[in-house]
Amino acid sequence: MAIEPLLGTTAQRAYFGTVVLQAIVVLTMVGVTFGMVADGVELSESLKYKTLPCYLALFALAEIFEVLMVFDALRLRNIIQLFGITAFHMALMVMAAVQIEQTRTALVWRTAARCAVDFNPIQCDGPGTLFHRVRPFLIVVPCIIGASLVVLGYYLKVLYGEFGWVIFHVVGANPRMKTMYQYYQIMICLLKFDFFFFAAVTMQLLILVLQEDSAEFGITVTAIPIVLILLILCGWALQREVKWIMSISLVLMLASLSYFIYKLVRFYQPQNDATYATTRASLTIFTIVAFLLLFSTFIVGLRCYSDFDKGLAASKIHSAPTRPALKTKESSKLNETEGVPLGPRISIE
Repeated sequence: MAIEPLLGTTAQRAYFGTVVLQAIVVLTMVGVTFGMVADGVELSESLKYKTLPCYLALFALAEIFEVLMVFDALRLRNIIQLFGITAFHMALMVMAAVQIEQTRTALVWRTAARCAVDFNPIQCDGPGTLFHRVRPFLIVVPCIIGASLVVLGYYLKVLYGEFGWVIFHVVGANPRMKTMYQYYQIMICLLKFDFFFFAAVTMQLLILVLQEDSAEFGITVTAIPIVLILLILCGWALQREVKWIMSISLVLMLASLSYFIYKLVRFYQPQNDATYATTRASLTIFTIVAFLLLFSTFIVGLRCYSDFDKGLAASKIHSAPTRPALKTKESSKLNETEGVPLGPRISIE
């Protein structure tokens, strides 16, 4: 049985199209919100106002990342990565919902009692205020993401049927090999999400919190390419089964967990209340998710390391073809004589 071409089925096109359309709508809503706020206030006037450009940058990064991840998953016929994207999509919905209150914290400075006496459309809440005008656009974002999640869930089920047999094409019918290959796919998927959440935490710190002349700012900027290189090397070592590079990667992962713990403690120290007032919720969510992902990557990495030199290397390097194979008369005769099963698709359960 030949593998369907990239975007060659209705389910693939619908899944990818839904993600692209959702990204366009969400970025439009976020862009409109940012434009309205930028027209109403001077963003450099206060640290609180920096929440909005960070919100825009974060969602732009997330939406572009999701589109690329979906295209990559469809190209590789990786159903495990599609499940990871679904979880990522749910996290985006939660983040969008949290951002509504964070935006209110950034824009609404005055209490209701003070606004009743001295009304200010920029710093108060209620009809006629800046926050009242941008709130509908903020509310639309989690609604759109939630609606697209339903569509993606339906087509994920269809794609599970389409892609479920590809792992059989790669490693054969051996259950032990199939399990090892599944862990390999999970590890590769986790490495991609690791980089996004690390970049998201770092971006929020650079835009909102850290001063450009501080030592921590320079260290954070330097860490971005270093982490990217380490993750790429880890993926390469995982595919090629290079034990010494994989060992170093696992040790660095374990050491990096302490960084996220350190940051979580700083977010909630009393002396940092003012610094993290408008960003504490989103930074906490992203830092905890990054910590859990990195810890999961370390655990799965140990399992994958234990599978080195057990016959899976060739299957990792030579993945399933992404275009339909041409069926010649010779190949048909070969299949008939060798008894190659061309029957029903096999699930990766």
